[in-house]
Amino acid sequence: MLGLFGTLDLASRSLAAQQEAMAVSGQNMANANNPAYAEEQAVIQPATPLDTTAGQEGTGVNLVSITEIRNALLDSQITAENSVTGSYSAQQSALQNAEAYLGEQLTNTSSGTSSPNGLAAGLSNLFNAFSSLSTNPTDTASIQTAIQSAQQVANLFNQVSANLSQVQSGLNSSIGSDVASSNQDLSEIASLNQQIALAQAAGQTADQLVDTRQATIENLAGMVNISTAAQPDGSVNISIGGVAMVTGGSAVDGLQTYTDAGGQTLVEDQNSSTPLSITGGSIGGNITARDGALASLQNSLNTLANQLITSVHNIYSKGQAPNNNDSTGQDLFTGTDASDIAVNPALVNDPSQFQSSASGAAGDNSIVLALAQLDDPTGGTPTLSQSYAQTVSSLGSAIATATDQLNTSQAVSTTLTNQRSSASGVNIDQEMTNLLQYQKAYEASAQLVTTLDTMMQTAVTMDNAG
Repeated sequence: MLGLFGTLDLASRSLAAQQEAMAVSGQNMANANNPAYAEEQAVIQPATPLDTTAGQEGTGVNLVSITEIRNALLDSQITAENSVTGSYSAQQSALQNAEAYLGEQLTNTSSGTSSPNGLAAGLSNLFNAFSSLSTNPTDTASIQTAIQSAQQVANLFNQVSANLSQVQSGLNSSIGSDVASSNQDLSEIASLNQQIALAQAAGQTADQLVDTRQATIENLAGMVNISTAAQPDGSVNISIGGVAMVTGGSAVDGLQTYTDAGGQTLVEDQNSSTPLSITGGSIGGNITARDGALASLQNSLNTLANQLITSVHNIYSKGQAPNNNDSTGQDLFTGTDASDIAVNPALVNDPSQFQSSASGAAGDNSIVLALAQLDDPTGGTPTLSQSYAQTVSSLGSAIATATDQLNTSQAVSTTLTNQRSSASGVNIDQEMTNLLQYQKAYEASAQLVTTLDTMMQTAVTMDNAG
């Protein structure tokens, strides 16, 4: 049997176990608002019993370990969804920047794109100016209005083109910044892997290091799609695009940017300079937006500007200035696309050269009338205004799609995060209940020590009396 001293040892170990359990509850409550923290649990088990003639006699408890409650499946699901959310968030942000620079009221239909200061209004003003001029092709004020409207359209094309180039340049910078941040995360994960493996090899736990590593992995996934593989020593291997980046405690590779033939920033691995397929995270989202919807928008604007230059040239270059029997063959617009379209400087300097007539006769309005009819929707082919409206609506549709996908991904992430919080997050009410139980157990163990002390004093007194 235990005897007085054995029972005293039992009470002492119980005091120590309850005290450590209270410390664990305190740690949990202190981290209740830390999203990277997983709840810890004090594992208390019965000590090895003694065999007696009456049967096995308990010897109290031991605190055998402090473990964290972490669901590896939910961690991996949240990591994967972070890549999806990061991608759609980057796409939405990039396209909304393009929308702001475009200066149009976007919809996902072919109508409703008009904005007072946008290109749609500029095109409408230009063809209205041609129509007004056709009623009096020699009117100086009407000629100047037509030239000014043409300048406005050219300036709007130039401005939108420059703005879209600025958006693309910003995306390239963001990709470079995210690549640098990703490499920092990869190095940190490798360092944490090393610390965790050493701790586990020494028979220790590294719960807080694991929490920090998981938060870093999820942050990395928000920038680039990754694959993870847990190892027996507690480390986690990371690969990107099928290329190993972290193996155990070593960052064996990393990311770097390079510029393609079109001047756009892409990503490759540092060791072999092999281009990587980045399909998720903010890096993948920025690449998708830049090379997808934004490139399509820029190409459409260049095509539209070229169509305007060409279609106006085919009519205007054949005209003559009123009361002038000589055709100059000059162009109204110069340039080839949205970036360099401009109004002929000679015409700006001398509006009297405006070629509104086919014959040179004062009342001949055939040239400006044909220019006005370029925007006639009854011609059977899309007008320039209609083509632009379709271009703008395509951007609106792309923004709506990215927004819907982002909302869906965020909803999934919220659901998964809530599930993880329920499984491994800190429940304050439960911790308060645990704390009360540990306190009562500690007080009971202390009372046992007091009782044993009294009994031992009694035994000593009886021995001295005998």
